[in-house]
Amino acid sequence: MSGHSKWSQIKRQKGANDVRRGAIFTKMGREIAVAARAGGGDPDGNFRLRLAIEKARAVNMPADTIKRAVEKATGGGEGEQFEEIVYEGYGPGGVAVLVEAATDNRNRTAAEVRSIFSKAGGQLAGSGAVAWQFEQRGVVAVPRASADPDEVALLAIDAGASDVETTTDPLEIYTEPGDLEGVQKALLAAGVAIESADTAMIAKQTVAVDAARARQNLRLVEHLEDLEDVQRVTSNLELTDEILAEVAG
Repeated sequence: MSGHSKWSQIKRQKGANDVRRGAIFTKMGREIAVAARAGGGDPDGNFRLRLAIEKARAVNMPADTIKRAVEKATGGGEGEQFEEIVYEGYGPGGVAVLVEAATDNRNRTAAEVRSIFSKAGGQLAGSGAVAWQFEQRGVVAVPRASADPDEVALLAIDAGASDVETTTDPLEIYTEPGDLEGVQKALLAAGVAIESADTAMIAKQTVAVDAARARQNLRLVEHLEDLEDVQRVTSNLELTDEILAEVAG
């Protein structure tokens, strides 16, 4: 799971820029809308919606904006209809890339995603081409300074977690998707501070490429994430300490 931990580190380092760009609110609004339309507008009875709202609050999305996104999605067919689509492709050096999108125009999004892959020296692939290299997991992040890592690991495993990374900051707890809610509730009940909780696609194995291609793949991921329709991009690129230091700089 260490590959996901390194990707999470990059996300935290560039997160402030995402917020400044303003696009993050659009993406959060779409995620809330899709979750509300799929499972209803009550977050108490819709765990996916509750997660989406928690993520929106974490980036300081106004409460009124969150409320409007839910009401718009559950208002009986008015407003935009977002469709969830997963695009699969290869970055330079054969790196597998998954692109999760929420779009109201499938043709536009496909064209934009294809163009970015092409410009980056990669290519869009057919459905199923790379998805088998990933698995969906629940991921709970716990600030390392807030609790004893060994105690957190024991609590999480007792609650049903399948793996815990105790060497990272934040600590990362992995679950089966259906166990995420139960593990999150158990940690909160024990007084453990939670930085985030969400589902994620985790690479089963990472792929190493040279430094130049690693930079190309990082630019590919960043350009894909800049698209308004794209909610999340996942790669099986193996990140070296050299590349992480570059990103941090």
